[in-house]
Amino acid sequence: MTTDTQGIPAADLPDDDLRREVAHLHETRHEAMLNGTEDAFEVHTRRMLELEQEFLRRFPSDSAPDPARTRAGSRESAGQEVPGRDVSA
Repeated sequence: MTTDTQGIPAADLPDDDLRREVAHLHETRHEAMLNGTEDAFEVHTRRMLELEQEFLRRFPSDSAPDPARTRAGSRESAGQEVPGRDVSA
């Protein structure tokens, strides 16, 4: 098992670079899982988690789910009662 880290620490990346790196890691995830060594997949996983956590910290509104994709949002748009929310207001 390798403990090497790859790349610039996520916290040090400018916003545009962070967005690009996250997108690239997501593009390469399937390939790393199917064809990478166990060590390569582990390094990929660690880097992916580091970048994703930094992305979520920096861009919380970008990572919030679309209300239409949640139960509460779907119920609200259908005019149904949503526990904890008053839809009649």
